[in-house]
Amino acid sequence: MILSTLFWLSFLLIFYTYIGYPILITIFAYFWKKHKPYFQTLPHITFMIVAYNEEDCISKKLDNTLSLDYPREKLQILVVADGSTDKTPHIVNTYQDRGIELAYIPERNGKLAAIVRAMQFARGEIVVFSDANNMYDSQSIRELILPFSDSKVGGTTGAKLIIEDGRDLSSAEGLYWKYESWIKTQESEIDSCISAVGEIITIRKALFSPPIEKIILDDQYLILSILRQGYRMVYTPKARSFEYVSATAEDEVERRTRINAGLYQTMFMSNTMLPFKRPLLIWQIISHKYFRAIVPFAFIFLFFSNILLVVLQPQNIYLGLNANLLLLFLCLQVGFYIIAFIGNILNLNNKIGKLFYLPTFLVNSNLATLMGFYKFITNQHTPLWKRVRR
Repeated sequence: MILSTLFWLSFLLIFYTYIGYPILITIFAYFWKKHKPYFQTLPHITFMIVAYNEEDCISKKLDNTLSLDYPREKLQILVVADGSTDKTPHIVNTYQDRGIELAYIPERNGKLAAIVRAMQFARGEIVVFSDANNMYDSQSIRELILPFSDSKVGGTTGAKLIIEDGRDLSSAEGLYWKYESWIKTQESEIDSCISAVGEIITIRKALFSPPIEKIILDDQYLILSILRQGYRMVYTPKARSFEYVSATAEDEVERRTRINAGLYQTMFMSNTMLPFKRPLLIWQIISHKYFRAIVPFAFIFLFFSNILLVVLQPQNIYLGLNANLLLLFLCLQVGFYIIAFIGNILNLNNKIGKLFYLPTFLVNSNLATLMGFYKFITNQHTPLWKRVRR
């Protein structure tokens, strides 16, 4: 009975996290009262680019930013390059005659610490946070700013699009972000989206609240801070950011490991970070974020409980399980992990390769979650980013 219960609880958690919650949030969004249409306003904004040793791409980023469709007299472009030891600060200074400003100190204390320090130089009513390695669509700022015509909106975030470069990794990563985009769109229809990517996130400057601890996930902190203050966070999919995926699957696992260590930090600090006065958002956060931190353990429990039930069963099987169903489940799981293993050692640039890489991407993502958990409980997490190749 215990093994059967463990089997089904693990299966249901996985199903709910990846399929059940997106279905529920879509149904709720369909029947929910729609928000009033937004109208275009053009407030003064600060476009803040946080860069660390980005000499290879900072010029391209600045040229992209200068080409964005927004009144130049209302756009402050501020580059924060704290801790950079390469030519990044020098390159930024060559753009001074075009109105680009630099905030720089030699010490490196992490991305959020750099943002906190640089906020004193931000003159805009709205602050757009961006990275150095992503490029914006020309209309992205206007799309990000549009929802601020509603005084209840405290922040917005845009869509992350992966540049397809022919690799299976870029295809799988791109599919993942389309999946995320759908969920965030439905969340925004109901009230607020509860996640964002730090490369395209916007907040009202007046709502910025510096953290009292060394936070790993700057984007998650900014969102939860907005939500705790009673404001909405709106997803604007027409505001598009483009970037290349990590150079290898190993680099992607390393990137996601750090992100997941930050997720566990957020969970550990829930008593001070969650908007407890807004139960709907608590449900969204638990379903969309927290359950994903638990899913890897569910995969493990599902696999081993399945093996034990197949080996120990045949007399007493409970909760709708039988020998044939258990064997089928086990064969599907084994096949899934074999495909994931093959996808990790092969790079088939065709439809078969993409089919193989979907299980690989899912397994690698959950492996990164487990590694993030290990780094968090062993206190190996840090607010300092380790740059990955792209």
